[in-house]
Amino acid sequence: MDTTIAPRAEVLRDRYRSRLPERLPELAGPVEGNVDLPLHIVWSGRTSYSLDRPKSRMTLYRTVLAEGLSEDLVALLHHRLLIEQWPMLRRLISPYIREVWEDAFPELLRTAPADTTAA
Repeated sequence: MDTTIAPRAEVLRDRYRSRLPERLPELAGPVEGNVDLPLHIVWSGRTSYSLDRPKSRMTLYRTVLAEGLSEDLVALLHHRLLIEQWPMLRRLISPYIREVWEDAFPELLRTAPADTTAA
């Protein structure tokens, strides 16, 4: 048995951790209007999202958190919107993304509901 292979969970956590900004205020993306995602983030289906519509904005943030590179996070996400959406968004993203972001940015935990066991 090859013991040098990292567990899938740790590989995913490392991937998401490597994309994090140093501080949340570095996320300086737009706060209104439409956002068109590049093909390396969304390669099929919907590519344009309205920040003025809550469901559309939530889907955009979910997609960018999962698929975006570090430069995409900074350019497409805004720290205020991320914090405002976090209580709901944290339930829609992978537990690996949620763990990495909440470990790195405790201020997100202050916005989360008391039940932190939700997936």
